[in-house]
Amino acid sequence: MAPAIELRGITKRFPGVIANEAVDLTVAEGEIHAICGENGAGKSTLMKILYGMQAADEGSMTVFGKEVHFASPNDAIDAGIGMVHQHFMLADQLTVLENVILGAEPMRSGGRIDFAAAKQHLVKVSEAYGLDVAPDELIEALEVGERQRVEIIKVLYRGARILILDEPTAVLVPQEVDELFRNLRELKEGGATILFIDHKLDEVLEIADTITVLRQGRSIATVKPADVTASDLAELMVGSELPTPETTESTVTDVVALAITGVTVTDEEDRTLVNDVSLRVHRGEVVGIAGVEGNGQSELVDAIVGTRAVASGTIFLLGDDVTRAPVRHRRELGLGYVPQDRQEEGMLLPAPLWENAMLGHQTRAPFAKGPWVDRAGARARTEEIRRSFDVRTPNVDVAAHALSGGNQQKLIVGREMTAGPTVFVAAHPTRGIDVGAQAAVWDAIRDARRLGLATLLISADLDELIGLSDTIVVMIRGKIVATLDPHDVTPRSLGSYMTGAAFESGATP
Repeated sequence: MAPAIELRGITKRFPGVIANEAVDLTVAEGEIHAICGENGAGKSTLMKILYGMQAADEGSMTVFGKEVHFASPNDAIDAGIGMVHQHFMLADQLTVLENVILGAEPMRSGGRIDFAAAKQHLVKVSEAYGLDVAPDELIEALEVGERQRVEIIKVLYRGARILILDEPTAVLVPQEVDELFRNLRELKEGGATILFIDHKLDEVLEIADTITVLRQGRSIATVKPADVTASDLAELMVGSELPTPETTESTVTDVVALAITGVTVTDEEDRTLVNDVSLRVHRGEVVGIAGVEGNGQSELVDAIVGTRAVASGTIFLLGDDVTRAPVRHRRELGLGYVPQDRQEEGMLLPAPLWENAMLGHQTRAPFAKGPWVDRAGARARTEEIRRSFDVRTPNVDVAAHALSGGNQQKLIVGREMTAGPTVFVAAHPTRGIDVGAQAAVWDAIRDARRLGLATLLISADLDELIGLSDTIVVMIRGKIVATLDPHDVTPRSLGSYMTGAAFESGATP
């Protein structure tokens, strides 16, 4: 039987960078094949080539034994390949059915959409692969794991036999990961071939049949999970042991750096998004916020940073009432911020790295001399960030969009940390970055914490929350429902609090 995918000598060059160099990859039909590698190793570029989003400069591709040349994702879809992106591409105000058929609507005579036929096909696909969905449910009413299921069904609806899953567990709690893995095994039993890109090595070892490791653009090893450990994979990826977020000593002081009292945030339709939240973060303390995405964490962060108005309550930053203050004032008081979406909120993608290193700090040295931009100072600071945080780039004049996602994240974290913040709001600071980059971010937070940094950490990585936090609060539907000691919880028990299952079983906050 011919492999589902066979890539030979795939090479892709960008100005100053070789993203893929003579990469070989063979994926057997009906297997779950994981792709691992540090940021900049070439995983994303390779998957974009396979999905028709980019063209290789050299090499060949065969799909089910037939040589292919994709000019667009439509060509890949026609060949039976579907891709589920890390960031969901769903319209909240549409139903599951409407999202699934969007762009592939069956038509009746007269130019009308045949919703009955579409629904029948959707139900057939969901039953065939064991993916339970409610076709008439609005996307906005679904939990994160359910939304991901819809994304998978979208590609299966279009006839995909090969699925590329990009960081599929990034926003899931352990219980949802279990459900996803059950779904993937059922897809495999139904004949699907799955390419699984992930940074969580324990998950890779649990779900994959075969693992290929990329390093510096090359495929360096293909192994079976039974033959390696997570530490072995980490060493193959980055040449070092698996890092841990664990923090042993307490550095919490009595000085309150961030005080939030009774904060409520509403939307344009007066729906409550954050409901009477109060918390304090002391100098030298890390307070973690746990919650399934969509439970008010991002809106609370927006209120603290100043990009969203509060309906009621107060926010004090270093004793200064900033409840109604503009973002610039908060930044100049020493508020550091890593946004949850690096590309949409954290960077100017067409701009060079030295300009991106200025964002949010452009009014102060070394980026400014009076009212003028200090280019030399900005470039020197960007070089410092590049060295200290191992941002892989030929020079600081490269446009931000040319960096891998992980290197973009390292630039943002470095930008904020080198500015010497006193309060640091970090929303998913290690999402989508490799184990080596994770270690750098964790070390930076721990080092700054020892020097008195007050950190509010929002993360879907429960090991990260437990390892770095001094206190963890859990948010459900905009309210803080539990305050936990990280020494007393595991990722699984924390996941139970996040989904509300812990309260159903009688646990008390």
